[in-house]
Amino acid sequence: MFGLGYQELLIILVIVLILFGANRLPELARSLGSSVKEFKKGVNEAQKEDTPKRDDEKKV
Repeated sequence: MFGLGYQELLIILVIVLILFGANRLPELARSLGSSVKEFKKGVNEAQKEDTPKRDDEKKV
């Protein structure tokens, strides 16, 4: 996973716990998840706008 081993991921997790505390981690995870969801939604909408409809292609 991105060239990181288990030890590196564990160290990153410990640093995040120290910086933010255990109480704020669920809140951070929720906000990160909703941000990713909104980003994917925006990308999908942009792709739909860029691609022409197939029905229009057949009529032309």
